[in-house]
Amino acid sequence: MTAQAQTARRLTVPLVIETPIREADGMGGFRLVWRDIGRIWAEMRSGAGGERFAEVGAQSVVTWRIFVRAAPMGDPRRPRPEQRLRMGEDPQARRFRIEAVAEDDARGRWLVCVAKEEALA
Repeated sequence: MTAQAQTARRLTVPLVIETPIREADGMGGFRLVWRDIGRIWAEMRSGAGGERFAEVGAQSVVTWRIFVRAAPMGDPRRPRPEQRLRMGEDPQARRFRIEAVAEDDARGRWLVCVAKEEALA
């Protein structure tokens, strides 16, 4: 167990868990829409950043470690790699795509989500 995991987490950031839903687009195909499935509180720590080129130009990418209270597998409050976390309610809110989720301590009280924030440069 890490020294960080032994201390209480400071869950000061409210986040919304969003899950992807495939919806018919009315023309024989599908589109991806995001649906809110819950709200959680988190502690966030930024990591490495970089730049990549996307369809619309350069894009800044930052890796985050997001700590949340643990929830059992299958519980909607437990984030999954296919989901994302949103900070704020407006359309331009920051979004963090979850890449991995793991227990952060031996007792299973905390989860760490490794996520990437992507923003236009």
